[in-house]
Amino acid sequence: MDPQGWGSQRQKTAIGRSDLSAPVRQALADGLFQGSPSVLDYGCGRGQDVARLCQLGHEAVGWDPHFASDVPLGHYQLVFLTYVLNVIEDPLERQETLRNAWRHCTGVLAVSVRLTWDQRRVRGSSMADGTLTSRETFQHLYAISELRHLVSEVTDVHVVSPRPGTVYAFRSAHDRLGYLARDVSAGGAFGYETSASTVEALLDFARRHGRAPKFEEVPAAHLPELSILSTTQLRRLISTSLSPAEIENGARRATLDTILFLAMAMFEGRGRLADMPLAVQEDVRAHFASYRQACQRADRLLIKLRDDTYLRGAMRNSVGKLTPTALYVHSSATSQMPIALRLYEHCGAVAAGRPAGWNILKLNHSGRRVAWSAYPDFKTDPHPRLAWTYGVSLETLEADMQDFATRQNRPLLHRKHEFLAADHPDVPKYQRLTLAEARHGLYEDPARIGLEEGWEAELARCGVELRGHRLIRRTS
Repeated sequence: MDPQGWGSQRQKTAIGRSDLSAPVRQALADGLFQGSPSVLDYGCGRGQDVARLCQLGHEAVGWDPHFASDVPLGHYQLVFLTYVLNVIEDPLERQETLRNAWRHCTGVLAVSVRLTWDQRRVRGSSMADGTLTSRETFQHLYAISELRHLVSEVTDVHVVSPRPGTVYAFRSAHDRLGYLARDVSAGGAFGYETSASTVEALLDFARRHGRAPKFEEVPAAHLPELSILSTTQLRRLISTSLSPAEIENGARRATLDTILFLAMAMFEGRGRLADMPLAVQEDVRAHFASYRQACQRADRLLIKLRDDTYLRGAMRNSVGKLTPTALYVHSSATSQMPIALRLYEHCGAVAAGRPAGWNILKLNHSGRRVAWSAYPDFKTDPHPRLAWTYGVSLETLEADMQDFATRQNRPLLHRKHEFLAADHPDVPKYQRLTLAEARHGLYEDPARIGLEEGWEAELARCGVELRGHRLIRRTS
């Protein structure tokens, strides 16, 4: 990135921030800072991310061709390239910038860009393959598939997407698979709560995996107590503390989670058993005849993902609300979907990034499209309004975002209990409301009540109104 020859005022895009940037916050949430890696912010702008990371105790440096070009560069375990590729006018220079960032990376490169749905916020005249704004800054906005293709081509590794507009490129297949396993229980850590006693953490692990942990899977805080026990004694402690049904359920859960993980890993390049996270390796050894058998079962699951008839059958037997075109499931219930549907959603998330803040998942019957939607007031609003929806086609890997927050006459939900698992504590309350609304004739015209204005008109026609999750006679 040479300031000589820039076709725009790139340095003006280096805005001030009051907090860490979204990509850095995502990396923190994803555990990329575990082990205190050395960090480089390549194209750091004014350096706010670097300063805040240093305040948090991390070893971080920043380099920028305009603001910090004299900083000597070496090799770093974690490298960020945050909203840099957008502002470069020349496609060849974008590739070279990405290649330079990759050269400095020994662990994982996190690349973030602005996406095509930001186009309405970027105004100006056409320039090359982007827009020259009134401030003489340049913006090339990326499609999801374009970003994946660019980073994968330059780094020559499979990439994963933690959120829309960000991809991770890992140097090590083991690290990449370990990251993917975070999203599947089979790769789960030892014990949910750090405050749990050693015995509680051990039993929690056994409930989830159906086996005793290897000592390598036990965190240092719990090792002093467990290291005095042999493997046989650990197994005996588990078998006397848990029922056979609990252990069997854990084994079944770990088996399904392992199949799900191996199927998902194939989507991005599976690799050897030795490349897998330790928990996955041990679950394979405990619950399968061989790694080959586990992979064969995962491959059969992938084949089923292409079978419309099979998927429709899975949807009919799934938690959630089934319509003629799709299955809708609340985020609290997605782990209870059949394994093929869980894989369906995971593939969409790996391809395009699962957005933050969603609470309703939509899986199309056919066409292989996954969408995550946000209804921010789902718990408190008897008929929550749609704020946004983000979807990806698994056939084209193209993604799109639709914002409804400022629209008039937004879509809203009815029969909320149908989106939840049957044992959810709010189901009885939501179900009572649904029955009351049906008795008053509010569902007689389903096409009309899907939008705010039509729903309000039906409430008025029936002479009722809502007070929380109760239907009462209209007072006005």
